[in-house]
Amino acid sequence: MKTKKFNRREFISFLGKAGLGTAILPPFLTHCGNISTPSESFQKVGSDDLQKLRDLILEGIEASDKDDLLLANGLNYHTILKWGDQISEKDTFGFNNDFTSFLPLDPANPKDGLLWVNHEYIHPLFVSGFDHFKNDDPATQKTWEQVDKEMYNVGGSIVRIKEEDGKWKVVQGDPHNRRITGQTPIPLNWDSPIKGKSTVMGTNSNCSGGITPWNTFLTCEENYDSYFGETVYDENNDPTHIPSKHGWESFYNNPPEHYGWVVEVDPKDGSAQKHIALGRMAHECCTIYELEDKHVVAYTGDDINDQHLYKFISSQPGSLKEGTLYVADTINGQWLSLDWEGQPILKEKFKDQTEVLVRVREAAKMLGATELNRPEDIEIDPITGHVLVALTNNKPKNDYHGSILKIEETDGKFDSLTFKASTFLAGGEESGFSCPDNLAFDFSGNLWFTSDMSGSAMNKETGPYMAFKNNSLFVVPRIGKDAGKVFRVVSAPRDAELTGPWFSPDGKTLFLSVQHPGEQTRDLANPTSKWPFDEDNIPKPAVVAIQGDLIEKMHKLREIEIES
Repeated sequence: MKTKKFNRREFISFLGKAGLGTAILPPFLTHCGNISTPSESFQKVGSDDLQKLRDLILEGIEASDKDDLLLANGLNYHTILKWGDQISEKDTFGFNNDFTSFLPLDPANPKDGLLWVNHEYIHPLFVSGFDHFKNDDPATQKTWEQVDKEMYNVGGSIVRIKEEDGKWKVVQGDPHNRRITGQTPIPLNWDSPIKGKSTVMGTNSNCSGGITPWNTFLTCEENYDSYFGETVYDENNDPTHIPSKHGWESFYNNPPEHYGWVVEVDPKDGSAQKHIALGRMAHECCTIYELEDKHVVAYTGDDINDQHLYKFISSQPGSLKEGTLYVADTINGQWLSLDWEGQPILKEKFKDQTEVLVRVREAAKMLGATELNRPEDIEIDPITGHVLVALTNNKPKNDYHGSILKIEETDGKFDSLTFKASTFLAGGEESGFSCPDNLAFDFSGNLWFTSDMSGSAMNKETGPYMAFKNNSLFVVPRIGKDAGKVFRVVSAPRDAELTGPWFSPDGKTLFLSVQHPGEQTRDLANPTSKWPFDEDNIPKPAVVAIQGDLIEKMHKLREIEIES
């Protein structure tokens, strides 16, 4: 695997050395959105271990097209949950698991808690038996039973898990275990109804997410147009409905405007609400930082070609309703207000703030926001506070490999309205990765990220992705002799994508989703993947726990810098 290597001084300077070598405050980590509150013991390293860390040689793995989950030396995995597993007396684990997050029930015990998992979308052939390759009109050719099965298999799962004898297992029969589905009633956190409703049917297209400082889960509705279509407006502001890919609107007459929101779920009772103030778009994630006065800042991106990066700043402590939504002008380094009252140009087209938020993409373009190459996951560097944004690709603009964007808020203030934007890492054969997607920082500030090459494009001899083979998980060490190198540490099964990396509070487990293995399957008797190789002999999305000495050593590498 070819790698892009900075020398130590170049990399630390580029990533940002501010704060390196000083203690990371747990409250900052809590609010970054990609890691749980660390337990007190994760930073403690003895003098003997320090020497071992200095001698650590990090070895990645080569790109592979093998139908298996392959891991670098020093890592191992076990499966926690897979599609169809029973999680309660009435509920089963949904399809195409994506974002994961873990909250311990007791902060003092990092080995027992609640796992949230998104279920992003369905493959009809597997889920409902509808052969979408042979039937091109789901609106008339599907049955109610098939649609109901599909709606059940999206949304999310809350599951209590415990680590026992080194293995994470589901706590069967726990009252927390439940499903949020495409048919769960969910109220809107807004004063005005949306298309006549203040409570809507279900959530779907749940891609990435985040957590809040008050310990609830955030799940984000991304490609909602696949299920209930979309409303588009012409130059006269007249609406037209664009039909969906899966045809659900022919069975349930739900307007598209009920979807495309950030959804908050309370892990204690499964209650949920959709946050209108954060805007309606193909949300990849929602990453929150809490300011000293308890006001919050929420970053989110619209994962579509030529769409935008957004930031919400609350005007009330702990509120995801009261405040202002901004969109990024990355060329001039400005956050542009999407406030209807304060923007005369928005008043010319939209009747009120609700309409601005429902049609936020149009509003953003009217203000001159910068078009970006599919802004996906967003995470905050726990050492410097820089905001990293995965820009997966934009093929029509000849960006096949994507990049990671770095946002430096002015004076390090997350509620600043100005910033500096630069490219952190660019994808391609020289750097060793393509199409970055989900990001995660561990407790030493090492960057971990997954790739998102589409199943139809991978492993094609004439395409731009042949050198990268299957999708993978990568790590970029922050310090030590390998600082700045991109290492592939996990390779996905055939057709699959690795998503939702999330570290346990003790830093010893990386939860990871293996999404859509065998997605190119056209015949259930001949699937393109058979991972995870269970008795059904068909591919199944699953959540795995990755452990091993390598993860623990990566977490503790920072002790070398502290000592020196």
